[in-house]
Amino acid sequence: MGQYNFKLPDLGEGIVEAEIAALHVKVGDRVAEDQPLIDMMTDKATVEIPSPVTGKILTISGNPGDMVRVGSDMVTFEVDGTGNDVAAEPTEAEPVAEIPTVAPVITAPVVEKLLTNDKPLASPSVRRQALEEDIDLSRVPGSGPAGRISHRDLEDFIAAGGRIAAPQKQKHTAIEEIPVIGIRRKIAERMELSKRSIPHYSYVEEVDVTEVEKLRHFLNENRTEDQPKLSILPLIMLATVKGMEKFPECNSHYDPDHSLIRRFSGVHLGIATQTPNGLMVPVVGHAEARDIWDMAAEMQRVTAAGRTGKAARDDLTGSTVTITSLGKIGGIVTTPVINYPEVCIIGVNKIVPRPMVIGDSNIQIRQMMNLSSSFDHRVVDGYVAAELIQYIKGLLEQPATLFM
Repeated sequence: MGQYNFKLPDLGEGIVEAEIAALHVKVGDRVAEDQPLIDMMTDKATVEIPSPVTGKILTISGNPGDMVRVGSDMVTFEVDGTGNDVAAEPTEAEPVAEIPTVAPVITAPVVEKLLTNDKPLASPSVRRQALEEDIDLSRVPGSGPAGRISHRDLEDFIAAGGRIAAPQKQKHTAIEEIPVIGIRRKIAERMELSKRSIPHYSYVEEVDVTEVEKLRHFLNENRTEDQPKLSILPLIMLATVKGMEKFPECNSHYDPDHSLIRRFSGVHLGIATQTPNGLMVPVVGHAEARDIWDMAAEMQRVTAAGRTGKAARDDLTGSTVTITSLGKIGGIVTTPVINYPEVCIIGVNKIVPRPMVIGDSNIQIRQMMNLSSSFDHRVVDGYVAAELIQYIKGLLEQPATLFM
């Protein structure tokens, strides 16, 4: 038998270190070649690293949340043959140091410190009687071994007035310590960077989406089998694309290190998406070259890939402006945080029917929605931000203009 020492391989794009996001194995496991071994997270994506050999795991150098440099030792295997480790096999005098077993994780592990009382000892029939009598067994003194409560103990407690005694609420003393690692740490770092470095300017405007909602229902009723069902989001995306073409300063990245604004001719729409692993921003690339159906289909593809953890690196990078929506729970007003290094984020709030004055005195029930958007005030002046949102508002309130 020999040993095979596996080091963290080059993950591409000049990456020099990555974070252990998840371990799929533990010390002592026997694994097959190409079996999932470790998930490593870079700034741009999570990469699943398969086992390079078939063998038994002797050591794992790291835990979820640890940063590991490319070329560092990761896993030592016991393999048939000589392996690749020239060192002698471990002897009783020189045992192989083992990292404590690490359970597989999907996102951030939760370390719990729980200080709770054990359940009172009692037979099922005693518990049933206590339930019928509305008695909290934790308050009944038990005379049996280890404090076990008998029927006699319960009856004595009731005879002493326990039945009518007010139940005592238990104090909760549990504390959860949740390491901020993996995607959650990346989210925290990006949000901190955005809020620390970008002077946010927010602008909120209400939009009458009655007519665009009628159009959406009409398009869905007349779509072909190969066309996706439309939510209002692709129509907002279409309006945003037109807005970026008219106000190109909003379709930019700001590079403070070089005092440089990069304006993009293409519109690459980031779609803020809640996933089981946290917030991600899948990207609909070159939205300016897509029609409403293609835009909707691509949005569904990349957001589904993000939610299932199957998004490719290109699906999660390169956005020039981001749209964020909480759907039906979108509230009245939000203050979205800009997706650094972009300079604009369009926030979509929920649609609610409201009475509105049409003309001088005509009151109608209209479908109303607020757009809550934020801008980098270093790049986008407040007046320009308001003009952009008013332009998008006009397109949505007169939806025929979306296709002109």
